[in-house]
Amino acid sequence: MSNLQSNFNQKIDYVFKVVLIGDSAVGKSQLLSRFTRNEFSLDSKATIGVEFQTKTLVIDQKAIKAQIWDTAGQERYRAVTSAYYRGAVGAMLVYDMTKRQTFDHIARWLEELRAHADKNIVIMLIGNKSDLGSLRVVPTEDAKEFAQMENLFFMETSALEATNVEAAFNTILTEIYRVISRKALIANEETDSGGNSSLLKGTKIVVPGQEPQSATSGCCRS
Repeated sequence: MSNLQSNFNQKIDYVFKVVLIGDSAVGKSQLLSRFTRNEFSLDSKATIGVEFQTKTLVIDQKAIKAQIWDTAGQERYRAVTSAYYRGAVGAMLVYDMTKRQTFDHIARWLEELRAHADKNIVIMLIGNKSDLGSLRVVPTEDAKEFAQMENLFFMETSALEATNVEAAFNTILTEIYRVISRKALIANEETDSGGNSSLLKGTKIVVPGQEPQSATSGCCRS
């Protein structure tokens, strides 16, 4: 582990772009600063446009640089930030568990995300401000139910108390690594690695664990 730490500057195996989205003032910037710098600012100002921070960590002996993008939640910036979904392999949908409206808007953010992002993007629902338990208006069960229905990961966090912040980011980054590794394996097994363009041609996708029905996939035999 220590050797990998010292080699970070020399070799990065993967760079994963993750976007934080959700209404304004739900704590996106605080989650970002808590994860990347272990800081929390009580007088945090609203994010204007977009900013990002990076943090490098080790997953499965690989050096992963997480590039976390913090998008402003205000309506007037949404058209600007839509371009920043491009290239994102992970997304955190953040709501404030003390403000019901921010949770109600999650479905709309999810719709926008799925319209602009890659279909394989890993998505996690985050209920932030769990330290304000007595002010909770969004029951954990509601969020869990929504996450299961939409096939999202889910975790409640407190950027203020640093509760589950590291765990949430580590979970999403580990899952991204699994997805990317799986895709790399499949790409290595197929001669045509045309990326997204192959989807337009109607290429047959072989699900791992299921044998192809015919031997006409064009793969070379070793």
